[in-house]
Amino acid sequence: MPDVEERFTGALHNASRAWRQALDRRLKYLGVSQASWMTIAVAAKAAGPLSQSELADRLGVEGATMVAMVDRLVRAGLVRREPSTTDRRVKRVVLTPAGNLLYDKVRAEAAAFRKALLADIDPKKLLVATELLEGLQGIIDAEP
Repeated sequence: MPDVEERFTGALHNASRAWRQALDRRLKYLGVSQASWMTIAVAAKAAGPLSQSELADRLGVEGATMVAMVDRLVRAGLVRREPSTTDRRVKRVVLTPAGNLLYDKVRAEAAAFRKALLADIDPKKLLVATELLEGLQGIIDAEP
């Protein structure tokens, strides 16, 4: 039988993947892929426009993958590239009005999904799990 650390990492990975897949099924009617709506969401939540490499880092994908994704989102009219004011080699990714509208729909659906999925979870257990994951993220972020 696996030890608790191994069970934890498997549960974390599997739950995260299942969560994204279930939400993706719920968002299917919007006509965008998981990679697309995740890119839109990261761009929308950022304090300001992100470069393609910053988006790639936040999504955990390679730069070339992000370039292709941004190309698709530009063709769909959901984002546009703007030159950086500080580095002419850098392009910032900015949501268009259509991209903002899509994000509003994604955010509303995600909130309803989250509420339904977590409705029967004890709030104290949810808080403990959240604090555990936030602490783990802090440890990971502090790694060299």
